[in-house]
Amino acid sequence: MAEEKNSKFIDTALEEEISVAESAARELLEEFEKKRVYTGAAGLMITIVAVATSCYHLFYAYFHPFFALDHRAIHWLLMSVLIFSLYPFSKKRSPKKRMSVPDWIFLIISSGICMWIFIYSTPILNRAGTFLPIDVVMGTILIIVVLEAARRTTGPAVPLIAIIFMCYALFGPYLPDVISHRGYSVKRLSTYLALSTDGVFGVPIGVSANFILLFILYGALLRKTGAGQFFTDVAFALTGWSRGGPAKAAVASSTFFGMISGSSVANTVTTGSFTIPLMKRTGYPGYFAAGVEASSSTMGQIMPPIMGAAAFIMAEFLSIPYYKVCIAAAIPASLAFFSTFMQVHFRAVSMNLAGLPRADLPKIKTAFAEGWHHIFSIFLLIYFLMGNFSPERAVFWAIAATVIASFIMRIIRKKSIKEFGILILEGLKEGATGAVEVAAACAAAGIIIGCITMSGLGIRFSSLVVDASMGHLYLALPFTMIACIFLGMGVPTTAQYIIISSLVAPALAQMGVIPIAAHLFVLYFGTRADITPPVALAAYAGAGIAKSDPWKTGVTAFQLGIAGFIIPFMFVYAPELLLIGDVWHIIISFLTAAFGIVCLAAGVQACMLIRAKWYEVIIFLVVAFLMIKPGLLTDGIGVVMFAVAFGSQWIRRRKIAVSTPPV
Repeated sequence: MAEEKNSKFIDTALEEEISVAESAARELLEEFEKKRVYTGAAGLMITIVAVATSCYHLFYAYFHPFFALDHRAIHWLLMSVLIFSLYPFSKKRSPKKRMSVPDWIFLIISSGICMWIFIYSTPILNRAGTFLPIDVVMGTILIIVVLEAARRTTGPAVPLIAIIFMCYALFGPYLPDVISHRGYSVKRLSTYLALSTDGVFGVPIGVSANFILLFILYGALLRKTGAGQFFTDVAFALTGWSRGGPAKAAVASSTFFGMISGSSVANTVTTGSFTIPLMKRTGYPGYFAAGVEASSSTMGQIMPPIMGAAAFIMAEFLSIPYYKVCIAAAIPASLAFFSTFMQVHFRAVSMNLAGLPRADLPKIKTAFAEGWHHIFSIFLLIYFLMGNFSPERAVFWAIAATVIASFIMRIIRKKSIKEFGILILEGLKEGATGAVEVAAACAAAGIIIGCITMSGLGIRFSSLVVDASMGHLYLALPFTMIACIFLGMGVPTTAQYIIISSLVAPALAQMGVIPIAAHLFVLYFGTRADITPPVALAAYAGAGIAKSDPWKTGVTAFQLGIAGFIIPFMFVYAPELLLIGDVWHIIISFLTAAFGIVCLAAGVQACMLIRAKWYEVIIFLVVAFLMIKPGLLTDGIGVVMFAVAFGSQWIRRRKIAVSTPPV
């Protein structure tokens, strides 16, 4: 975040605070990612492999030289090399600066099997159903390699779930009748999961190979070319002068980078090292500043046009263009953003805070003069996505535009071309290394999806959900919510979405929920786990930077992101919020939802015009819940109740003499 320190509103004392926060952020990120840090020749080799990985995926995005299985095999080969090089077999026992024997064994085996699949992919697919002994051996070993890669990168939860599903596929005849099936042999299971495009090399890893890595690369290049300073300066120029301005700027900038990074924790420690000290300097408590950053970073995963990583898989599952997922998610994401923004504002009102002096803030004209070229690639990305281009082709041209525009501006401003080349290489490296966790989760999730497909568990589980909820949607939705949050506490968002959507989304569709609404419902609650205690990883990362109480920070992040727990119910009952239906009903649904979100924010922060009395808080919250299900009766009651609470606030504010100016 060194480039952000050039802003005028950062003094020497604050610069020191940011430096301390950056050090804490680096330590937290290394602890979270569990990566080795290489230097010297080893570091150079890792850089070469990572840069080559990014270059290969750019080459494939434009030329498409291979078939699906071939490309996915190469993708997993490159990802597994990085995984077994960067993530140690055991963090406590493995060397920190060099690879251990198990690392080399897994790396060589994974590379060899992937090359074997790439070379013999056509014969392998041609003899489907009559596999040779070597196919069984190779398939079994590959599954073990994938489970080990997932364990290293995501923890034990994902591979453990995959093993449970494989046991289900193997021992189907011995299970209770309600979930039993005919069962499959080890030979059939291993070859189906490892040597077809339905298991390890299925849709999840395909999306990782085609889309996710490229979008993570795009985000890395945006950061390296200076987009961080540009968007931060613009956010502060637009909101820094208002009440609680730095917190509002943090909501905007962190949401933007959160949708690119695809990781709530990584984004929290990256942007939080700059925004959290600024919020604390303004007057916000450390736990609240960290909660704002964690909530905003998590919200980025549901914000179009990029939406983290899971949305690309959603488009594949639903067999619809990606831009339709973005369009459907636009209003709900805007409402979630608006809720956090208004909560920050109401907290500033209750604390009587002021913004930063306009003279100390970046000028909007200056910010645009310095970084206007960063907008070009984003608009180009949106244009191509809306123009029915594939996401990989769209992001390819966005990446090209980012590099070309930044290079031209470097020449015009007579800046170092050599430094620019180094930044691009660093971006290519970060893009590849940043995608390994998602790739491992997708590969392991492919095993789970394969077992579900083979055994027919998806249909059976859907029937169980329908039976358990007695066909009532108001019971099935909370069941799904709880399952998503609990699974998301130990599983990355992408893997969690894949598992739950495969099992539960069909059941919700059976009960009348529009398929895209069902899938977005699962995605929303999968992301909420990162800010839901007791396992609120993003909030705890923010607490490490703010030096605040982790539990208090987690609760605050939960409060700030609470709209994300309500909005999914709203768009299930009102598909108009997904831009489905006629324009008039869409407008009415959006306005009533926005009204409810404002009341929710006021109720959670116990403030609107002034600090609220207990009965006003209750009224605000009741109004918010009345707006979940649209209808003339509920909306009318809500408006009347709001008028009572708002009138009470307005009268009390008129009577209270402001004896002290804003802080």
